[in-house]
Amino acid sequence: MAQLFQADPELAQVILGNDLNKLQDLLRQRHRQRSELRRQQEEEFALLEADPFDVEAQKKIEAAIRQKGIDENWAAALEYNPESFARVIMLYVDMEVNGVPLKAFVDSGAQSTIISKSCAERCGLLRLLDQRYKGIAHGVGQSEILGRIHVAPIKIGNIFYPCSFMVLDSPNMEFLFGLDMLRKHQCIIDLKENVLRMGGGEVSVPFLQERDIPPRFLDEERYSKEASSSGNPVTSRKAEKKNDLPAIGQSSGVAHSSVTQGSDFEAKVAKLVELGFGREAVIQALKLFDGNEEQAAGFLFGG
Repeated sequence: MAQLFQADPELAQVILGNDLNKLQDLLRQRHRQRSELRRQQEEEFALLEADPFDVEAQKKIEAAIRQKGIDENWAAALEYNPESFARVIMLYVDMEVNGVPLKAFVDSGAQSTIISKSCAERCGLLRLLDQRYKGIAHGVGQSEILGRIHVAPIKIGNIFYPCSFMVLDSPNMEFLFGLDMLRKHQCIIDLKENVLRMGGGEVSVPFLQERDIPPRFLDEERYSKEASSSGNPVTSRKAEKKNDLPAIGQSSGVAHSSVTQGSDFEAKVAKLVELGFGREAVIQALKLFDGNEEQAAGFLFGG
């Protein structure tokens, strides 16, 4: 047994466990592995002796060479970069939304900050829901955008910040702190120190360890990607506004063509551009409010 522990500790442990079923399962598994290895070796030998002008045989040889390279790359990764096979825990921080503590999923790949309807209700924010911003958020799946909450206080560390949210009918996602608010509050995702820095560093809050994240949140990660604009496996998600509200940054179509014509519209654009806003953002804001300069200005200052 001492020799067996040195040569094959897995088999030795099973034998000491005195469980015949486990021993049989282990032996069957090893027999299958040996049979598969033998089959592969026989195929390789057969290919080496195949007719060099046989197109199908050459394709199999090419596939075998490619697979060998993949296996070598996998073995090298196991030896030199084993952490790449570990599960990556997403970034969460503790914060308060309208005085209600919650754990926020920080996603710099998400275009907008998102709160679920149930979470908004728990935070007492549904009364502020602007339903003019209804629409559909497209991703791997799609979620209904119920509207927008234009401003509400969030507390990170010991400082309060104004924040706006898109409200989604997504029970599997609670709160996602997106790129819009990360940029607005000049946040720094510091992975060396494992903290989120707000306002260029005035407040630092640690990212939560896996043990501090509720298990249901770990399942939430795949759902939140459906509602975000993340640039990872889920790409190019856009919120399409319904009714007569065009999506900011997209063409508004024929419905607003009359709004954009004439020197009056250009004068309004020039006025708002002088305030420091980009021309495209100004044009879209004016389209959004049918040329109303005051409402467009309020929208731009609020964003």
